[in-house]
Amino acid sequence: MITLKNVYKSFDGNEVLKDISTSFEPGKTNLIIGRSGSGKTVLLKSILGLFEVDRGEIWYNDRDFTKISEKERKFLRKEIGMVFQGGALFDSINVEGNVRFPLDMFTEMSSAEKNKRVEFCLDHVNIEKQAFKLSPSEISGGMQKRVAIARAIALNPKYLFCDEPNSGLDPETATVIDKLIQALTKEFQMTTIINTHDMNSVIEIGESVLFISKGHKEWVGTKHEILDSGNQKLDDFIFANKLYAQMKGK
Repeated sequence: MITLKNVYKSFDGNEVLKDISTSFEPGKTNLIIGRSGSGKTVLLKSILGLFEVDRGEIWYNDRDFTKISEKERKFLRKEIGMVFQGGALFDSINVEGNVRFPLDMFTEMSSAEKNKRVEFCLDHVNIEKQAFKLSPSEISGGMQKRVAIARAIALNPKYLFCDEPNSGLDPETATVIDKLIQALTKEFQMTTIINTHDMNSVIEIGESVLFISKGHKEWVGTKHEILDSGNQKLDDFIFANKLYAQMKGK
């Protein structure tokens, strides 16, 4: 579990996060949603420690990330997997090598153990063996995202972060990626946090949804509750997304 207590963050006097307290549970797909500029990306980066918060606490189970030493932070980061918005695969390394990279960097596994782990991870994201030796440029966007997810789980993380994992994907492939992330979250009981603006993702896998607006926590609930939230700002956000989707489809 990851728990935030009264988190504040500002840049040049502009308060971007304002007194955010919430919890993200293990074994669930926890989504952060909000308009562009709402603070959701700053929130995700603050939880990851890429930004230092001004005030507040960020707990990874029983460890307050804001107070532990740099050595302890490095150890904790080994428990974190990250799926970046663009996939962020290494173009000069094949599929197999991309997944093997964190194992080479952070473990003392034997070559045989690494090979076994790589195959395990790629199999779990439904990448067939004939694709292992291909470069990222030789596979589809959906496959690239699946390889990125395989790399993210290579170290068997307790915590998985996904930044707009469906960016650039068609709706059908986006749903496949959503379901894959959800299945892996449940199988490995990870605390998964997904930063997204995609309402389809919310409806598909929003087991816990945090909506933020102008740096404030506006609403928390499930995909079943979101359409009857009674929160006007959330209703406006949902309507804007639906309207955008309709216009895009024309």
